[in-house]
Amino acid sequence: MKKIYHLSTCSTCQRIIRELELEQKGFEFQDIKTNKITPQQLEEIAAKSGGFESLFSRRAMKYKSMGLAEKNLSENDIKELILSEYTFLKRPVIQVDEEQFVGNSKKTIEAAAKCLGLTI
Repeated sequence: MKKIYHLSTCSTCQRIIRELELEQKGFEFQDIKTNKITPQQLEEIAAKSGGFESLFSRRAMKYKSMGLAEKNLSENDIKELILSEYTFLKRPVIQVDEEQFVGNSKKTIEAAAKCLGLTI
């Protein structure tokens, strides 16, 4: 399975999609703003990535505005936050068969490119 969870309005996600040529590689695209991630999908992603904490974006504007930095969040709290607000999911999440790449760090994108047989 080749799938990407992304935001169509995110310029970083769009750049990564172009760099990795995902449209030409038969990926299924899920815009998490218009087609929300389901609890089952989130569970599957978390299981491959080591838990909900690894999927949680502390860069989201709502993280600060909701005062979450001062709170001690459990895995279940994080799961519920991601399900209730798409901005809390690190993006993009790229799935290539059994491999999964979460976030937009240079190292992560290079690993995804290598998995896809690309050099960027």
